[in-house]
Amino acid sequence: MTAAPLHVLLAGATGLTGGAVLRELLSDPAVARVLAPTRHALPRAPRLENPIGMLHRTLPTLQPPLDVALCCLGTTIAQAGSREAFRMADYDLPLAVARRARKLGARHYLVMSSLGASATSRTFYTKVKGELEQALIEQDWPRLTIVRPSLLLGPRKEFRLGEAVAGPLSRLLPGRWRGIHVETVARALWKLAREAGEGVRIVESDELRRLGRAS
Repeated sequence: MTAAPLHVLLAGATGLTGGAVLRELLSDPAVARVLAPTRHALPRAPRLENPIGMLHRTLPTLQPPLDVALCCLGTTIAQAGSREAFRMADYDLPLAVARRARKLGARHYLVMSSLGASATSRTFYTKVKGELEQALIEQDWPRLTIVRPSLLLGPRKEFRLGEAVAGPLSRLLPGRWRGIHVETVARALWKLAREAGEGVRIVESDELRRLGRAS
């Protein structure tokens, strides 16, 4: 029996990881529609719907049907400009996307978190990521997949000094601490999105690397 074509929501399609996920989705004939709201227009593509505007304004305009939602939103405190702005981007918006996706009928939500995420962390970045995970679990999704990649490797549009220095070193680290390429994360995310099951699944970076190996 052939599975029904999937309707997918992708938040963060203009980002490093989100762009890689978008390429995965658009290359898969099993995807009927990719709904990708962004602030700036994406290149046109078959099966791509691209509402333009601030996410908090475009979310209410999105229409069903929807099967799966992937959230690749994320920034840094330096990019955001303040802790408050960072929390808006990495906590408030992913939660808002989840709420809207659920109303549109999605039964599986996949979200990018971070290595070391914990609501009790003393580090602001990983604490916010942990609080997001906790809040999403409390939404009681039929299926929730949380991925915790290590340092993301790939060609960024903007220069990040810390990542430029840490990137080469991170390739030498063992297990889940080793840096991971965004194309690997994208393949793993889409593979996880298509797996059957229920409940919460947390996927650490070393498992992401295994799942995302190119065939």
